[in-house]
Amino acid sequence: MAVNGDGVMATGDDSGSLWFWDWESGHNYQQSQTTVQPGSLNSEAGICALSYDVTGTRLVTCGVYKTIKMWKQDENATPETHPLNFSPAKDIRHL
Repeated sequence: MAVNGDGVMATGDDSGSLWFWDWESGHNYQQSQTTVQPGSLNSEAGICALSYDVTGTRLVTCGVYKTIKMWKQDENATPETHPLNFSPAKDIRHL
């Protein structure tokens, strides 16, 4: 997990999925998927670590797939092009 100064949180997992979240609202507004390198197994798609660079505009990931990748947030993303996958208001469960 990494958070930049603009409140964009990025998370990754062992399947190679990468999510971008709004830190304050918890909305997941963008998702991406890594690809394994030629000659690697599908199980090597996992993201082991991630961090934003000094500017907070690029995300650097390293993973099982033997590479370091740099990601940039899609500045043209809208709720229509990248629908929210998670809404805290809808997913709150009362005990």
